[in-house]
Amino acid sequence: MSPSWDRSPMSNKFSSTDPLIAKRVEELDALDAILPFDRRDQLAALLTDDDVATLKHLAKEGMGSNTLRALASDLAYLEAWCALATGAPLPWPAPEALLLKFVAHHLWDPIQRENDPSHGMPAEVEVGLRSRALLRVDGPHAPATVRRRLTSWSILTRWRGLAGSFSAPSLKSALRLAVRAGGRPRQRKSMSAVTADILAQLLFTCAGDRLVDIRDRAILLTAFASGGRRRSEIANLRVEDLIEEELVRAVPDDSASPSLPCLAIRLGRTKTTGSDDYARSLMIGRPVEALKRWLQEARIETGPVFRRIDQWGNVDRRALTAQSVNLVLKSRCAKAGLDPQKFSAHSLRSGYLTEAANRGIPMPEAMQQSQHKSLTQAASYYNNPDRKRGKAARLIV
Repeated sequence: MSPSWDRSPMSNKFSSTDPLIAKRVEELDALDAILPFDRRDQLAALLTDDDVATLKHLAKEGMGSNTLRALASDLAYLEAWCALATGAPLPWPAPEALLLKFVAHHLWDPIQRENDPSHGMPAEVEVGLRSRALLRVDGPHAPATVRRRLTSWSILTRWRGLAGSFSAPSLKSALRLAVRAGGRPRQRKSMSAVTADILAQLLFTCAGDRLVDIRDRAILLTAFASGGRRRSEIANLRVEDLIEEELVRAVPDDSASPSLPCLAIRLGRTKTTGSDDYARSLMIGRPVEALKRWLQEARIETGPVFRRIDQWGNVDRRALTAQSVNLVLKSRCAKAGLDPQKFSAHSLRSGYLTEAANRGIPMPEAMQQSQHKSLTQAASYYNNPDRKRGKAARLIV
């Protein structure tokens, strides 16, 4: 039987008198440190008992919290979409025809839709998803979103000990043709990169002695100088992850150059590394001084490095969330007179590699610091500066 729920028109909260859903709410309470608490009731209504059991198993196995959140969100969407599109719960494993239906409902040609209203996602499915606050975009989905949900679907299928049709030639062909038909250009996570000149403007807004200025300055310098750390990595950084290193020379081969403080950051499990990889990133000079000053002023000796500060200047014991790190960046952009819509926390990551390319730093060296695993991804930041300096675009000037 498909799940039942009630939703008032003025609220995003889901309620149900179904004892099975109430039981799932209690089960999800065990994951409240990982899953978004404000969506607990909604997830309980959308997911099945087997879904919740799978998520608890993944959490026990040590899957990263960000990955688990994404899986839970994608699973809830898939369950709701399948119920609306087929009138039945999500089957395990999903047949090939259902995977093709998912692609057809989410990647379609807007021009064809104008002439044929039945093209793409059916109206009743779209209305149902919007009423549950699961669908917000107008038009076809971004190909990256569709691929991510298919990947989540595949991962969850494997964790159930089943084999799906995710490698079927028909699915690969359908994805390729649908992306081509949609003609939607690929968009980066952030429109603009925070390069050194932009970073200087942001740091100027943190020049005061207020605790929030000291903290935000440390966040910006740490995130950028340590290789463009992701916002989740900054939010999860702990004092125990900081390793004091010996002083280094400002100019390595010049014994007369001044000595600078050096700090190593133990990254642990990240998006591209496992907890056993012992990945580390180095910081030298000003970023180390800024980070140490924040820890000293905030009197932080253990636990989360970056924390919330209330309106009275008190430092919370809990860590900032990843979203808070993003809001810090956007707030500093606004104070610097920049358009916050053009920047996100990912701008620090893309900006690090862009700046490294501008300064002629070899890509392997920059990738070692940023912990990028994909040469293609890293090269995309290196290509633009190289092309602007090259001769190919200067044949006629």
